[in-house]
Amino acid sequence: MTNEPLQETGAADAATPMVSFRKVTKSYGRLVVLDSLDLDVAEGEMVSIIGPSGSGKTTVLRMLMTLETINGGVIYVDGQPLTHMPKGGQLVPASDRHLRQMRSKIGMCFQHFNLFPHMTALENCMEGPVHVLGLSKAEARERSEQLLEMVGMADKRNQHPSRLSGGQQQRVAIARALAMRPKVMLFDEVTSALDPEVIGEVTNVIRKLVSEHHLTMLMVTHQMGFAKDISDRVCFFYGGRIEEQGTPEQIFGNPRRERTRQFLSAVKEAV
Repeated sequence: MTNEPLQETGAADAATPMVSFRKVTKSYGRLVVLDSLDLDVAEGEMVSIIGPSGSGKTTVLRMLMTLETINGGVIYVDGQPLTHMPKGGQLVPASDRHLRQMRSKIGMCFQHFNLFPHMTALENCMEGPVHVLGLSKAEARERSEQLLEMVGMADKRNQHPSRLSGGQQQRVAIARALAMRPKVMLFDEVTSALDPEVIGEVTNVIRKLVSEHHLTMLMVTHQMGFAKDISDRVCFFYGGRIEEQGTPEQIFGNPRRERTRQFLSAVKEAV
């Protein structure tokens, strides 16, 4: 990865996007997954990412979690480079220490929950604050119990994941991510592994986060109705690029691009 020119960085102000992709490229050999992506997400904005399989949607989230390296460009979070760090007047690839520091600003909920099976719901939520943030067990317990209450799981705090339904596990996973006090929350198809009758449990929690908490959120989803209902902005990805973006009303009510219209028509027919 070549060195990038140094841009002025620091904590984000009102004019600085909370998340910013600058000409970000990701490829596997000849397969280009993201093609010189530019994307800004404002503080407190809820952005849904939609598009066909293989369009690069989940790769965006995985790169924000530093689960994937990038081949070109720079990602900024909270006004600071995520994938790079300043050195000698340039941005160079970030050290492990810098990545850990920046990653603490980001929380992610995965499709398959990823809870620790040997821990109770409460212990799952306490683990990160104690061992990563350095909170006392008492502080972590208080924070975790408040979050489990918020997601409607306080009565299941002492249950292990194997005793919880899929919807309940996903709500615990959201509480666990929030316990780290992230500035950005990422949701990767968080309802796709759930039975239809429990999807509402999780979508209601995300609705509550949007309405009551000033979190910056990016969500990859195939649930068009949910994206329309909850998003400030919708980005339609195709071929590793943003083919079209706009308000939910514009994207779902009057899409301008033919590929967007074809995708939404196909999704509607599949329902």
